[in-house]
Formats: sequence, C-alpha cells, structure tokens
Amino acid sequence: MKDATIDYVLRTTWLAVTKMYNEEASKFDSTMATGFALLSIDPENGTPSTSLGPKMGMEATSLSRTLKNMEERGLIERKPNPEDGRGVLIFLTEFGREKRNYSKEKVLTFNETIKANVATEELESFYKVAEIINNMISNKKIYNKKEHTLK
Repeated sequence: MKDATIDYVLRTTWLAVTKMYNEEASKFDSTMATGFALLSIDPENGTPSTSLGPKMGMEATSLSRTLKNMEERGLIERKPNPEDGRGVLIFLTEFGREKRNYSKEKVLTFNETIKANVATEELESFYKVAEIINNMISNKKIYNKKEHTLK
C-alpha cells in the first residue's frame, strides 16, 4: 500500500464506507443516498429542494430519482415554498423522521467507533489534510484552466 496515490486511498476508502452504509441500509430496504438525504433535510422547517443537491454533493438527476423514491415510500412530502412561489420545500413525514433517527444513529456509531480507534492527533491531521485538499480543489490550485487550454 506504500505506493498508493492519495486519490487511490481516498477513493477506495470512500467506496468501503459506501459499501458499509449500503449493506446496513439494505437491512431496512433503504440505501445510503436515502439515509444521507434524510439527514440533510431540516426536520423542523423542511429544506428547499434546490439546496439538497449541493448539500449532499449529488447531481440533480440522481437527487430527483432519490427524492421520488423517498416520496413513494412515504418518507418525505413536497410543499410549495411560501417565500418563493416557484420553489418546493421537502419535509420529512413521521415515518421519515423515524428513518432519519435510525440513519443518524448509524452515522454516529461509525464516527464514535473511528474516534475510539484513532488517536485524537491523527484525526485532527486527517481533518486538516481533507480541508487542504478541498480548498485546493475549490480554488483550482491543482489544475487550472490556463494549463489545459488547447492552442
């Protein structure tokens, strides 16, 4: 593993996490995407549908499919946004709140288990490196348009 690239470690770790969450969610006829959507919806005030995609890092078409499935399963309901007539707010149903609590419990269990097995300093370093990577990507410090312009 010493020859692995940073992106390889990130990718394979995320795939392992995804697989773990999907295996757990499948026990309850659900998916990781549904669980993360439940956690991303404000349980009191609802959430504008347009803010869910960026919040979850999900493309609009995938999010639409997930929300449609969630609505069919009775986890969410859509209501017009009173502050924006064109917008829609997504609210959790009572069943959705129950499933949200279950998803929250699974995420907290994952986090607490990692924290119990990784030194605080190592976790702080992990968060710092992840923040640096995200900032470099956001600020286009790895690949910039000038470098890749065709002549």
